[in-house]
Amino acid sequence: MEQFRGFPAKSQFTAVPNAFFSRLLPQISEIAELKTTLHIFQALYQKRGYPRFTTYQELLANKSLMSSLKGAKMPPDEVLRNALEMATRRGTILHLVLDRDGAPEDIYLLNTDSDRQTMAKIQNGELKLSGLKAKEPALIDAEEPPDIFTLYEQNIGMLTPMIAEELRDALKVYPESWIRDAIKEAVNQNIRKKSYILAILERWTTEGRDDGTYRGDSKKTDPDKYIKGKYGHMVQR
Repeated sequence: MEQFRGFPAKSQFTAVPNAFFSRLLPQISEIAELKTTLHIFQALYQKRGYPRFTTYQELLANKSLMSSLKGAKMPPDEVLRNALEMATRRGTILHLVLDRDGAPEDIYLLNTDSDRQTMAKIQNGELKLSGLKAKEPALIDAEEPPDIFTLYEQNIGMLTPMIAEELRDALKVYPESWIRDAIKEAVNQNIRKKSYILAILERWTTEGRDDGTYRGDSKKTDPDKYIKGKYGHMVQR
């Protein structure tokens, strides 16, 4: 294989969400899924208009992608199918099967708030794509709650490798539901700090909790109660 000679001076770039590197990349172990996901980012980034989506046929016609999927035990088209299924199950992309002149057409969107709304509009007939008709709903569990890493990033702040490691350590000690509730409690008290979340968990461990309240406490939550524990000196309102 010829060695890569480097990027040209006037290279074009493709935007990739930061959450891909912090949340998805550490989970992806199959190289075919990784390659396919990156090519989907590129395909969607190059699209213009609304909505932005790519299709299985477009990906199948991508010579660079299909060439990179050769060499596996399965034919490249089957490798692509499996990679798309993995990316859909992981929640990276949204999958819709539409009808094009009586034949099924697989389309893929990025799993964002706006694209989830777009998918719903396509499914209920509010939005029509040229030459395509809604056939069946996408197979994605919209009811599944976000994991604690996503919940932290969405509500508290940037998820650094150190914070992610501390959350993994917390999972070894506390039930995941406790950590979720502690994050929600920190948001409710408007003290969006990791130390405050840990202080809440420590308090629940020492005093217990019952139906979201604390044994020996009134129904009203006093946010300063958590500042008196192990992590109290680290929490500043």
